[in-house]
Amino acid sequence: MFEIRSILLPTDFSECASYALSYATSFARSYGAKLICVHVIEPIVPTVGYSGLSEPLPVADISEQLEDTATRELPKIAAHEECAGLDVEEVVAHGDAASEIVRVARERNVDLIVISSHGRTGLGRILFGSTAESVVRHAHCPVLVVKPSEEQ
Repeated sequence: MFEIRSILLPTDFSECASYALSYATSFARSYGAKLICVHVIEPIVPTVGYSGLSEPLPVADISEQLEDTATRELPKIAAHEECAGLDVEEVVAHGDAASEIVRVARERNVDLIVISSHGRTGLGRILFGSTAESVVRHAHCPVLVVKPSEEQ
């Protein structure tokens, strides 16, 4: 029988990412599993040229703001009413999103990853890539990809 003891829920704090929460919490309740919420802070690559700002923001300041956002927003997911009564762990990782999600899943030996997809196609997918697709290809465990309905 397929046993689920821990579930990884990657989030970028977008509205799209929130669609995966109800799936992850439903599985966690059904199996009595731990929910691990992970947010990945990707490296900032300074660009050369016009930025539209009178003075560029130092990369360190931007990184600090991203870290602050993560430490402020992850507990909100854990405190969400859908997570009530669940064992929820919060993880902040640094690096390429897909690689870090796969790494954290392997390190924590999770049994299922529940990830949302922005559903980009065409040029958007080429420019931004697909984190969910890369996670599906490289994860050691099953991955459930949740995408919002077309109306949303």
